[in-house]
Amino acid sequence: MYFGASMLRAGNTAVRTREWMEVMARKMGFDAVAVNLSLDCITASVRRSGEWITAMRVMGPPGVNSWRIGELERFARSVGPHTALREIAAKLTEIDSAPPMYSRTQIAVAIGLASGSFAFLNGAGAREITAAVIGGGVGQLLRSWLSYRQLNQYGVAALSAIMASGLYVLLAALANSVGFKFAYYPAGFIASVLFLVPGFPLIAALFDLLQFQTVAAMSRLAYGVMILLAVAFGLCIVIAVAGVDLSRQPPNELAYPLKLLLRATASLIAACAFAISFNSTARTALAVGFLALGANSLRLVLIDMHLMLAPAAFFGALTIGLLAVLLDQRFKVPRIATTVAPIVIMIPGLYAFEMIVLFDHGQVLEALQAAGLAGFAIGALAMGLATARFFIPR
Repeated sequence: MYFGASMLRAGNTAVRTREWMEVMARKMGFDAVAVNLSLDCITASVRRSGEWITAMRVMGPPGVNSWRIGELERFARSVGPHTALREIAAKLTEIDSAPPMYSRTQIAVAIGLASGSFAFLNGAGAREITAAVIGGGVGQLLRSWLSYRQLNQYGVAALSAIMASGLYVLLAALANSVGFKFAYYPAGFIASVLFLVPGFPLIAALFDLLQFQTVAAMSRLAYGVMILLAVAFGLCIVIAVAGVDLSRQPPNELAYPLKLLLRATASLIAACAFAISFNSTARTALAVGFLALGANSLRLVLIDMHLMLAPAAFFGALTIGLLAVLLDQRFKVPRIATTVAPIVIMIPGLYAFEMIVLFDHGQVLEALQAAGLAGFAIGALAMGLATARFFIPR
């Protein structure tokens, strides 16, 4: 129960948690095990020598810790039938209580770089990229500070969104006041709050739905949607106060080879930064970065070739899913740890932003159009990952 709670609380999927709990149960001498998982509790029934016992464990607030998931999987492989129970308990306590691999400042810097990279990928200029870097970094610092004090996660998400996007608008106003032309384009504005997208819970919910783990999937999905609504609430407050411009930014006039190189670099930086925020090791973060470099570059090139947004997203996600399988088989890196960061930078944030703002302004038809475009692209990302799972050997 301790093993399963630690793995699920670190963000792993319910299906993988169930599989590894069954592995641990067999190695500890149980004849059979039945597990029921949700976002906040675990119920397990085990049988040995014809006797059954059922227990339930309540978990704390969900989080994300890729390192912990990997360590728990490696430990489950190493446990033998004669391993003493006190040794198992001591090792689980050691893994569960290990401090983060990166400081709050390091994570804030990484998030700032990810926000700037995402702003560039959406066509922002140098001034907008700079403001997104500062807004995202400071917003992450506030989120870390509030989370450390164990405040409500939805309130933390809303306040962090207000801080990140509000700081972006403030920097734009200051730049305009000293003579630098700075428009409130949505590319940089939405990039400043990208770090608040609950990618881990949403991707885990998708994988669990594919494996019929409905209770865990729906509870995780509800948690992710509530976080997104809290972020949208914060954005709407800043939009109402600042009057953010809805017009798209003119495309960057760069030579195409240089544009491809800068896109690839931005994809690498963004994915590495998000992997660091998920407490991945340096090697895993670098692998995730190169995975995103190839997959997102492929997606953007397909869009440049006039392929529609959704099919391009499907092929990008399929590439990520297949490469994540290879990394899992070759280097024993959990798929969830290598999948989320590259997928997050492919989410069509501009269309989601337009949907929120247009609904807030009462422009329902335009908002539904933006919602349709964003929904098809996100659905294509999900289908790409789902298709890749057909290639996973049992």
